[in-house]
Amino acid sequence: MCGGEVVRILLVTAYFPPDTGSAAHLFYELGTALVNRGHQVTVVTGFPGYHAQGDLSRYRGRFWMTEDINGLRVSRVSVLQIFRNTPVGRGLWQFSCAVSLALRGALLPRHDVMLIYSPPLPLGLTGWGLRLLRGVPFVVNVQDLFPQSAIDLGVLKNRMLIRFFRWLERFVYRQADHITVHSAGNQNYVIGCGVAREQVMVMPNWVDVNFIRPGERHNDFSREHGLDGKFVVSFAGVIGYSQDVDTILEAAKLLQDYPEICFLIVGDGVEKPRLKRKAQDMGLANVRFVPMQPRRLYPAVLHASDVSLATLHTEVATPVVPSKILSIMAAGRPVIAGMNLSGDAPRLIEEAQCGYALPPEDAQSLVEHILILYRDAELRRRLGQNGRRYAEEHLSVEAGAKRYMRLFENLVA
Repeated sequence: MCGGEVVRILLVTAYFPPDTGSAAHLFYELGTALVNRGHQVTVVTGFPGYHAQGDLSRYRGRFWMTEDINGLRVSRVSVLQIFRNTPVGRGLWQFSCAVSLALRGALLPRHDVMLIYSPPLPLGLTGWGLRLLRGVPFVVNVQDLFPQSAIDLGVLKNRMLIRFFRWLERFVYRQADHITVHSAGNQNYVIGCGVAREQVMVMPNWVDVNFIRPGERHNDFSREHGLDGKFVVSFAGVIGYSQDVDTILEAAKLLQDYPEICFLIVGDGVEKPRLKRKAQDMGLANVRFVPMQPRRLYPAVLHASDVSLATLHTEVATPVVPSKILSIMAAGRPVIAGMNLSGDAPRLIEEAQCGYALPPEDAQSLVEHILILYRDAELRRRLGQNGRRYAEEHLSVEAGAKRYMRLFENLVA
């Protein structure tokens, strides 16, 4: 295929705006960039449900629908939603999602190539089925290493289920025409599942450096939440089982003698009610919980921060790079990450020279590094500038789209 030809690309994902979170916006940003490069992009997804925001009335009572979002043709289908917050219900949802999106994709015109977002892992079966039916090559973009991540957290314990999902993982990886992962550690893991090295490409996640860019520390968000005059340490994102917000609360307790230091926790998730009760029981007047904000306000949240955190529990042993780190870098704010130091995120922070990577669940170390940045405005400025520069040079959406197009054109050829 010549480089100038239009490629018809099908993106398959369980999450898409107006859903919020990195899963929804990674494919939205990539798809928009591919459209801007002159290609035709269709998205097959479900109806909004993952912390979705805005006016959702047009989706109610619909079984399927098609809409245009910023040049992307988005084809939605209803997915079974029964007890999704339970392990069994979530498993049923994953396979229901795979079947529903496969049926919807089968009704669409043939595309040249498919890109599948995983998790949920069963969406790999969607790509496999559509390739059998339509002869379209498919790429699996592996973001989370399921089932290993669930095993590490103790969420998945049943031995039979573990064996089944490990089999499914190997099947999906071996059936895919190509696999992309966001870090070298994830690449090694997938190769360990029996996939040839040349079939697995490291494709760093991207961040929209035009949407998230450095901004004024004092803005409408900071004024609305009484943050002016405070030294703001923020955590923004999904508050789930992986994210170690407990250590943030422990650090806040140790810093109660610094009333000007304010801990801002922005987001929602299954762990939030427990953490709010814990903060109240600990008497933490220096911690504020704020609901998940609309995407358009996310840059303002980062701008209102002096330091931003990314924390994961010790049990998260897979080499993840939380997308919030990329956003913090793009906003020109210093990063403090508390997580497994053998993973890929600490290496990214060191390479970019944009902050500190600390051992997981170490409140004392977190306090020490917060105080280092609290006392040194010039250091904060320098680390923030380093992160922004690295994001512009290596992590832009345009760079990601260019890399994917080279892969797609090779597969189609």
